[in-house]
Amino acid sequence: MNRPDDLRLFTVGDVEQRLQLSRAKVYDLIRTGRLASFTIGRSRRVTHTALNDLITTLENEGL
Repeated sequence: MNRPDDLRLFTVGDVEQRLQLSRAKVYDLIRTGRLASFTIGRSRRVTHTALNDLITTLENEGL
């Protein structure tokens, strides 16, 4: 089933791969509130929108 991008959910592992960061760094971004996420049971998920927001923020900080 195809979903619109704004409804796509990523695992922490997916985020690691997309950003080429360590698992610890991804959890640090979540812990500090820089990357929005939520849990379903014991599984943490990040929306496509939250990931794009983080990337935009990081790009703007680099200017």
